[in-house]
Amino acid sequence: ACTGIENIDEAITLLEQNNWDLVAAINGVIPQENGILQSEYGVETLHGPAYGPTSHSTAASSAPSSSSSSAFRHVVPSRQIVERQPRMLDFRVEYRDRNVDVVLEDSSTVGDIKHILENELQIPASKMLLKGWKTGDVDDSTVLKSLHLPKNNSLYVLTPDLPPPSSSHSGALQESLNQNFMLIVTHREVQREYNLNFSGSSTIQEVKRNVYDLTSIPVRHQLWEGWPSSATDDSMTLAVSGLTFPCHRLTVGRRSSPVQTREQSEEQCTDVHMVSDSDGDDFEDATEFGVDDGEMFGVASSALRKSPMMPENAENEGDALLQFTAEFSSRYGDCHPVYFIGSLEAAFQEAFYGKARDRKLLAIYLHHDESVLTNVFCSQMLCAESIVSYLSQNFITWAWDMTKEANRARFLTMCTRHFGSVVAQTIRTQKTDQFPLFLIIMGKRSSNEVLNVIQGNTTVDELMMRLMAAMEIFSAQQQEDIKDEDEREARENVKREQDEAYRISLEADRAKREAQEREMAEQFRLEQIRKEQEEEREAIRLSLEQSLPPEPKEESTESVSKLRIRTPSGEFFERRFLASSKLQVVFDFVASKGYPWEEYKLLGTFPRRDVTQLDPNKSLLEVKLYPQETLFLEAKE
Repeated sequence: ACTGIENIDEAITLLEQNNWDLVAAINGVIPQENGILQSEYGVETLHGPAYGPTSHSTAASSAPSSSSSSAFRHVVPSRQIVERQPRMLDFRVEYRDRNVDVVLEDSSTVGDIKHILENELQIPASKMLLKGWKTGDVDDSTVLKSLHLPKNNSLYVLTPDLPPPSSSHSGALQESLNQNFMLIVTHREVQREYNLNFSGSSTIQEVKRNVYDLTSIPVRHQLWEGWPSSATDDSMTLAVSGLTFPCHRLTVGRRSSPVQTREQSEEQCTDVHMVSDSDGDDFEDATEFGVDDGEMFGVASSALRKSPMMPENAENEGDALLQFTAEFSSRYGDCHPVYFIGSLEAAFQEAFYGKARDRKLLAIYLHHDESVLTNVFCSQMLCAESIVSYLSQNFITWAWDMTKEANRARFLTMCTRHFGSVVAQTIRTQKTDQFPLFLIIMGKRSSNEVLNVIQGNTTVDELMMRLMAAMEIFSAQQQEDIKDEDEREARENVKREQDEAYRISLEADRAKREAQEREMAEQFRLEQIRKEQEEEREAIRLSLEQSLPPEPKEESTESVSKLRIRTPSGEFFERRFLASSKLQVVFDFVASKGYPWEEYKLLGTFPRRDVTQLDPNKSLLEVKLYPQETLFLEAKE
C-alpha cells in the first residue's frame, strides 16, 4: 500500500532479496526521504524538507522522533492537522458486451460516473439509465457518499432510446482487440528507448506495470507523456484508448514528490499540510490492499466506520454472527471464510461430535477494529483464496468481535468455561496491536485443546503453514479416532448380530412353543368334541335301546322274523322281531348297537339290496324280511 507494488510475486522477490526484512525492502523501493528507519525503540518515520513548507522544515527535522507501533504513521509538525484522504469507490459497469471499471472518490456524484462512461462508451450521458443501485431513487446530482456504498459495486447501463449496435462496429472493435501495438517508450532520466509489443486487449495499467519492471519506477511515481486525451482510465484497453496503430511513442519519467498544501477557512487561521510523498493519486490503490485511508495517516480506522462488526451486549450469538458476516462482507468483499452462524457450543457440536471421519478443527477468529493489523490481516491473509479454500475444507470457522468491552468480557467467560483459565488469561493479556487472533481448537475425548494462537502480524505463507501444521496434528488424532470408532462399530456390529440371532432364536422357540400349544389346544378341542359326540351317540343308543319293543320268544304264537346282522368288523348279532314290526324298529336296533343308519347302510344278500333305502314305516313282512334274513352293515361313503 505504501510502495505501489501490486504484483505479489514482485513483492515476495523484493522481500527475499532483503532477507525478509520489511523495513529494508520498503527503503529499497521508495525514495529515501520518504522511507522508514528502524530505531532501537521501534519503527520511526523519516521526514525532511519535502514534508512541509520551508518555514516548518527546521522544526520538523529538529523535533525528536517519537516511537510508533505502526510503520506507516507519518509524523507531522505541531499545529498541523492530518486531513482524511477521500474514500475511493470501485464500480464495474456492464453495458451490452462490455465491462467498464470506474474508480471515483465518494464525494463525486452519479453524474460524474455518467460523464466517464460517456467517454468510454461514446454514449451521451442524457441517454443513459444507470441501474443497479441498492438504495432508492438516485439522480445525477446524488453524492455517492450519501448512498453508503461498499468499496466494490456492480452497475449496468440501459439505453432504451438508442438502437442496438451494428455488427460492423462490433466486428471492427473485435479486430482492434486482436491487433498488436508497438509502443516505443523512452525513459527520460536515462535516455533509453524500449520497444514493447502489446495486444489490443491489454490495458494501460498492464503497460505501466511492465514499464515498472523495466525502469524500476513504481506505477504511482510514473509521469507519462504521449498518451491520447481519450486515455483517461488505466483499465482502458489499448484498442479503444486512441493509440496510433501500429506504432505509438510515449515518454516516462519519475514523478517528483511535491508537497500538498491546503488552506482552511479564515476563521480557523490554520494551514493544513497533507504529509505525503506524492500527490493524491499515491493513495488511490491503498484500499485494494486492505488499508483504509485513515490508517495511511495514523488515524484509527474504527473512527471512519459507521457500523460495528458486532452489536454490543447481543443476546443471541447467532444474530451477532449474522451482523458480523454481513459487515465483514461489506468491508472486505464476498471472498472470505464461511463463518458458522450460531453459538460457540453449537460450533463445538458441529466440529467435534459427529462421526470421526466428519470431524473438523475449529478456527476461532477474534476481530478488533482498533488494531492497526486488522485490515491488512483480513484483506490480505484471511480473504486470500488459498486460505478461504483451506478453511472451508478442513475447519469450522467461528468469529467474535473483541472491540467492545462487553463482548470481550463475554468471550473471555466462554473461553474460561470451554478451554480453562490458562487460555482465557493468555487472550486477556494480548495487547490491542497483537489482534486479530486466530485460535485453532481440536476436540478431544475429555476436553478441547487449543493447538495454536496465531497473531495478526503474520503472512499468508506463515498462516497457511501453521494451519497445515495444526491439520497434521489433527489428522493423526483423527486416524486414531477413526480406528477406535471402526473397532467399536465392529464390536457393536458383532454384538448386534449376536443379539439379532438370539432374538431370532427366541422368536423361533416362542413360535414353536406357541405352535405346540395351539396343536395341543386343538387336540384337546377335538378330543372334547369327540367325547361329546361319543356321549351323545351313547345317549342316543341307550335311548333307542330302551325304546325297542321286547324281543318275542321263540314259542310265540305270533309270526316272528329272525334277523342275523353282520358288522363291518365281521361280528354277528341276532334278534327276533315280530313280522308285523316296522322296519324302523330294525334300524333302531342296529343304531342301539352303535351303527346309526345315517352313517351305515344295511344290505340284503339275496337279492342284494340296500334295506336303508326302503320305507321304514313298512313291516318286516312287507319288505320280505320274514321269516329270517341275513343282513350286512356297510359304512356309507
